[in-house]
Amino acid sequence: MTYQVPAIAATRLPELLEAMPKAELHIHIEGSLEPEMIFALAKRNGVKLAYDSVEALREAYAFTDLQSFLDIYYAGASVLLKEEDFYDMARAYLDRAVADNIVRTEMFFDPQTHTERGVSMEVVINGLYRACKDAEREQGISADLILCFLRHLSEDQAIETLNAALPFRDLFIGVGLDSSEVGNPPEKFARVFELSREHGLHLVAHAGEEGPPAYTWSALDVLHVERIDHGVQAIQDPDLMARLAKDRVALTVCPLSNEKLCVFPRLADHNIKQLLDGGLVATVNSDDPAYFGGYMNTNFTRLFAEAPGLTAQHAYQLAFNSIDTSFADPQDKQKWTQQLRDCFDQAAS
Repeated sequence: MTYQVPAIAATRLPELLEAMPKAELHIHIEGSLEPEMIFALAKRNGVKLAYDSVEALREAYAFTDLQSFLDIYYAGASVLLKEEDFYDMARAYLDRAVADNIVRTEMFFDPQTHTERGVSMEVVINGLYRACKDAEREQGISADLILCFLRHLSEDQAIETLNAALPFRDLFIGVGLDSSEVGNPPEKFARVFELSREHGLHLVAHAGEEGPPAYTWSALDVLHVERIDHGVQAIQDPDLMARLAKDRVALTVCPLSNEKLCVFPRLADHNIKQLLDGGLVATVNSDDPAYFGGYMNTNFTRLFAEAPGLTAQHAYQLAFNSIDTSFADPQDKQKWTQQLRDCFDQAAS
C-alpha cells in the first residue's frame, strides 16, 4: 500500500528532518576523522603532523576540488596505526550517527590508504568491525562495512587488496570504488569487480561526481553496480536518467560535499530536487563529514533551508529511499519504514 505523506507545516520541517529515521549509505570512515581526534591519535602514536594546532589543521580544510581535498585526507589518515585507532574513529562516527537518528549505516573504508603505510588489513578491518558490533549491541544502530578500492592505483593493486581482505570476508558486505574520478573510469576495475561478485559481495562505485555520464554508464554496464555513489552528473544525459529511474538504482548524493568541492557553486544550485522529481532514487549522505562541514542532519537541514522547492514529500522520499536501497535485512527495512511513517504522522498531528 502506498503511503500518503501528510501535510506538514514548513516550520516543523527542520525538526522532522532531524528526527526521522534514515540510513547513511555514503560515508568514508576516514573522512569522519575530526582535527581533534587526528591530534589525539598523533600524540598517542608519536606521529609528527605538518600542523601546529587543531586550528591550523582546520584552516587547511579550504579545498577547491576533489584532488586538493584528497591530499589533506590522506595526510590525516597517517595517524591511524593500531586497531584501537580504527575502533575509536568508527565509534566517534557511530555516536554521531545515533544522535542523527541514523538507524542503518554502510561505512566505506580504504584499506590501501593504510596497507601502503605498513598497517595490516587485519588491524584495519578488526578495529572497524568491532566498533560496528559494539555500537549495534550498545546503541541499537545497524552498521556494516564496504571495502573501497582507490581508483588512482592500478587494478592489480585492487586485486591484491581484495585477496588480502578475503580471509575477513565475513566482516564486510561489499566493495566500492573511490578516490580521484577523472581519468580513472570504472571499466579500469572490471576484473576486480567481477571477482568480488563471485565472492557474493555487494557492488557500488563512485561515478558522476566530477566525471561525465559515460562513467556512470560503465559503472552500471561494465561493473554491474547496485548503487551509484554521487551520480549527480546524470542530469546531463536524459537516457541515463531514464535508465536509473527504470532500474531503481540509488544515487548516494552528498550535498555539503558537492558544495565544498565546487560540484555546485552553492546548495541553492543543487539538482537533487530535479533528480527526485525525475523519478530517481536519490538519497542524502555526509561523504566525509569532518572535512565538508557537517554530518547527516546538517546535510538535510542546510539542503532544505537553501535549495528551493523541497517539501515534506521530498524529505520522506529521501529517507525512505535510503532505507529501501540499503543492504540491510528486509525485515529490518520494513521495521524502519514503519518507524519513518510513524514519525511523519506524528509531525502532522
